[in-house]
Amino acid sequence: MDSALSDPHNGSAEASSPTNVSTRPPSTPEGIALAYGSLLLMALLPIFFGALRSVRCARGKSSSDMPETITSRDAARFPIIASCTLLGLYLFFKIFSQEYINLLLSMYFFVLGILALSHTISPFMNKFFPANFPNRQYQLLFTQGSGENKEEIINYEFDTKDLVCLGLSSVVGVWYLLRKHWIANNLFGLAFSLNGVELLHLNNVSTGCILLGGLFIYDIFWVFGTNVMVTVAKSFEAPIKLVFPQDLLEKGLEADNFAMLGLGDIVIPGIFIALLLRFDISLKKNTHTYFYTSFAAYIFGLGLTIFIMHIFKHAQPALLYLVPACIGFPVLVALAKGEVAEMFSYESSAVILPHTPRLTHFPTVSGSPASLADSMQQKLAGPRRRRPQNPSAM
Repeated sequence: MDSALSDPHNGSAEASSPTNVSTRPPSTPEGIALAYGSLLLMALLPIFFGALRSVRCARGKSSSDMPETITSRDAARFPIIASCTLLGLYLFFKIFSQEYINLLLSMYFFVLGILALSHTISPFMNKFFPANFPNRQYQLLFTQGSGENKEEIINYEFDTKDLVCLGLSSVVGVWYLLRKHWIANNLFGLAFSLNGVELLHLNNVSTGCILLGGLFIYDIFWVFGTNVMVTVAKSFEAPIKLVFPQDLLEKGLEADNFAMLGLGDIVIPGIFIALLLRFDISLKKNTHTYFYTSFAAYIFGLGLTIFIMHIFKHAQPALLYLVPACIGFPVLVALAKGEVAEMFSYESSAVILPHTPRLTHFPTVSGSPASLADSMQQKLAGPRRRRPQNPSAM
């Protein structure tokens, strides 16, 4: 996971070097401001809309179709798993040819990106389909064994509207695969971020504090303690980061001197902000105080990251500034309102589905393109599940 915000002034994700200084023209103030501002805006969009969709997702699902819930045990293990993955990628890039590794990763993220983007645009596309649109239902069923030993591996149900969304997303996928253009990269990155905020749910605030606290240490160590994260970020040709060129005004769409923001800096604080939105709704006060407070805290934290990175001209671990802001601001508001106990006793899954046991396994492949994308990322495991009656209302 890339969780560092990198300075475009130093040449796309690495600290300044004599080579970069001699081959790249000086950054213009306008170009730097445009790059930083665009990254900030792109980070806010999936958090805001992903949080809103997470509420509808949790309310509209049955017990067998709930989004994956992150428990405190998952949160405690995540920084260790992320560290092993990051180190493994670093060693792979050192040992094997970078060209072949990125070819495999490109194909993998090509499929995942199409599915994620299809799920992202599906609610917007449904508004454009006419009422008499011939929407036919389809099912892709793959089983193993026979008779009583028959086991369902894939039960994928979709309709004509899903096929249209997949077709449009495939155009972006082919564009990304052939050109690796930064706009196509950002479309996939935004889709991954929004899906992550929508479909990954923290079960309570304590779990969110454990997750953010662990990744706070993880981010600092791998950015300041080693060059591993920055090396992987600049070698990894996959839409795991948002990028924006600082030389856009000079070179147009063919610009190549990028600032970058890892998707981890969006999704991790984003799922915590989405949790606070669901907490706001559970209070039934018709206010979103904690959501807007944490959202403003994210803007403050990311803005501080950009400012310090620009001053010191070095990639920064964004979670170093985001975690204290996103946790501290809402807690201070809770202290002022006398709602600390309510905040930390809130159980997200219990409020929305009070009689539903918390999930402890990953869902199988079933339902819309979104569920397939989620299952492919998290390995196939778990019981059979069926698609809701209205396949396009996600």
